[in-house]
Amino acid sequence: MTTTYVLIPGFWLGAQVWRPVTDALRSQGHTVHAVDLTGMGERADLASRETDLSTHVDDVVHLLEQQDLHDVVLVGHSYGALVATGAADRVPERIARLVYVDSGPLPDGMAQADFDGPEARTANEALVEAGDGWRLPPPPWGALAAGVAGVDDEAVAALTAGSQAQPWRTATQPVALTGAWAHLPRTGVLCSFTLEGLRQMAPHAPTFAHMVDGDWTYVELPTWHWPMVSRPADLAEVLAAAGS
Repeated sequence: MTTTYVLIPGFWLGAQVWRPVTDALRSQGHTVHAVDLTGMGERADLASRETDLSTHVDDVVHLLEQQDLHDVVLVGHSYGALVATGAADRVPERIARLVYVDSGPLPDGMAQADFDGPEARTANEALVEAGDGWRLPPPPWGALAAGVAGVDDEAVAALTAGSQAQPWRTATQPVALTGAWAHLPRTGVLCSFTLEGLRQMAPHAPTFAHMVDGDWTYVELPTWHWPMVSRPADLAEVLAAAGS
């Protein structure tokens, strides 16, 4: 069966980070659209102080509508999960399944910058102010990748070359959801945390409420937060199974 996938990257990265996964899925005959969100990847020149979450949700909705895509497996990694949920809420009739890669749907009214708590948000705001005042610089990829199986110097160099500072308003604008997305089936690909850990956290953290409510299928893929870099073949297999 041929499936249509739309792949949304997380902070700092563009469509290129999905390349090994995209190639694997296309080799199986699937149709794959990896997204460069406004201001990121090959669309880095479009970044501005006004670029926010709504801008990125619009990017995905416009792709779905302009390409007239239906029965889509919509995949969001990290921050891309927020974009995916927002797009699915706008055009749920075009989506067959949502896939959240080491991430999940945040509640209505919550911003990405709030996910890790107030201390992390304050620290990131300091990084933004220390830079150009409106973008969050990429992380030290080499330090994050130290000791991660499947991530060598070449991969770190590619991440460094392919990352851009993230417009901070994409992190601070709260997501606005009607709930239209909530009937869609979902797959959670758990990489840096486990299903058992998720189930323990969910009752005590509203952030994770949508990660246990609804039509969920979970797959554990132990690695770091960027499995499309460290375990791309395995991630492609998970996505292929999600679309079957």
